[in-house]
Amino acid sequence: MERFKVLVADPLPEGSVNKLREVADVEASYKLPKEELMEKISHINALVVRSETKVTKEILEPARKLQVIARAGVGVDNIDVEAATRKGIVVINSPEGNTLAAAEHTMALMLSLSRKIPQAYQSLRSGKWERSRFVGTELYGKTLGIIGLGKIGKEVAFRAKSFKMKLLGYDPYLKPEQAAEMEVNLSSLEDLLKKSDFVTIHVPLGPQTENLLNSGNLSLMKPGSFLINCARGGIIDEKALYESLKNKQIAGAALDVFAAEPPLNSPLLELENIVVTPHLGASTQEAQERVAFDVIEQLLEIFQGKPARSPVNIPSLSQEKLLMMKPYLILIEKMGSYLSQLCDSPMTEIQLSYQGEIAKEQTSILTTSALKGALQKELGSSVNFVNALYLAKTRGVKIQESKSMTSEHYTNLVSIHMKTSDGGHSVSGSVFENKEGMIVETDGYFLHLGISGHKLLTWHEDKPGIIGKVGTCLGGHGINIAEMQVGRKGAREKAVMILSVDDPVPLEVLKEIQSLEGIEDARIVTL
Repeated sequence: MERFKVLVADPLPEGSVNKLREVADVEASYKLPKEELMEKISHINALVVRSETKVTKEILEPARKLQVIARAGVGVDNIDVEAATRKGIVVINSPEGNTLAAAEHTMALMLSLSRKIPQAYQSLRSGKWERSRFVGTELYGKTLGIIGLGKIGKEVAFRAKSFKMKLLGYDPYLKPEQAAEMEVNLSSLEDLLKKSDFVTIHVPLGPQTENLLNSGNLSLMKPGSFLINCARGGIIDEKALYESLKNKQIAGAALDVFAAEPPLNSPLLELENIVVTPHLGASTQEAQERVAFDVIEQLLEIFQGKPARSPVNIPSLSQEKLLMMKPYLILIEKMGSYLSQLCDSPMTEIQLSYQGEIAKEQTSILTTSALKGALQKELGSSVNFVNALYLAKTRGVKIQESKSMTSEHYTNLVSIHMKTSDGGHSVSGSVFENKEGMIVETDGYFLHLGISGHKLLTWHEDKPGIIGKVGTCLGGHGINIAEMQVGRKGAREKAVMILSVDDPVPLEVLKEIQSLEGIEDARIVTL
């Protein structure tokens, strides 16, 4: 039997590479020029990278034999996952290998910040002895606010308890009984910021968390409090943070991640009340070895014909089936994302109805696609086609499917109803002859809507002047309307309007629209 050919393009622990060499022909070549990397990719079966090698669409163009790209780490920002998926290449990673390292680095930054260790170190190295200048703050008895109580947030909570800290948590997708097991008191984000002496962030970066901490809610933090971010850059509005630190509104911040890396021109680096590290959260020898051995073991399993344990993208399908299913996979994932952005609370139940020709297919992968889209608001890129069903079930989500071989108005129709603790929403979509998917109904209102771009939805009274007020508000803020649709069930009854806009609608503009007379509710959706 022919041995698999593997290229290790970034340095890995020698033991992990030797383990791979037992069953495959392995070449370890680092910092390859683009042309040479493309040449080697044309005849290998698997590629192993860390974060340095950029696996772009162009790099993958000659990949005729490549079956797997293994990322020895969590993030796959350096891999064009969409391009890999189109070529039937499975992308795997090691999503849990750096959990302990990130939690420990969070505690290291917290202690460095509270005791001013970097500043005191620099002072002493420069020949000064300034004990009174570096009086610190104890962790004992202080309140730690943890934004995001996933694996890393949970480990931080565990370690903070050993310092006798009081724990507050903000995680709208965590059940109260799960928080109780961690001895964490759940609260709103606003209350957490108001009451915490230290605030640490452990959520993925996505549309719902970008600039999660901005000028508005940073102003809620207690005077003398501290902020730590070992998650992702972009979750904190860095301009707002700079002003808050410069004006001593908060006592200090510790950052391991930045919106742009390296942040060499960031004014944050000029401040004295900040501790910074160059994205070291996962940079321990143990974590590096852990993620390397994990992805190597996954590769060995794949070589044996077993399914990957941590795939990031769509599992391999036949080219014919992938070509047929792809428009539906895209549509249904977008529909799931659309509904999750309309809902304030986590979903408790999701009902999927397949009508027409599509009902004859194996719809489980389509349901998984809907769950993947629905959970991305909460979990970001960590949710994939393999774990979406598992993650939904662990959150107690009830999943129902129904099928009908006929559809009244469309050749194929997929409908999703998402229920939450305080209500829910529904949406229907179809794929047309041009292979384009489109939303055709929202909450019982028949509206045709593309599945990309920024959308503003309003529920309002059907009376003269409402649409004009919304348009005037958007125009006053320089937001251009690309397309408008209005649905209603009868004259003077409640109506739904969906506007496609060229730019994101800022939160303050959304609040202004929500306050307009006659507007019952307004929501922003980005697809």
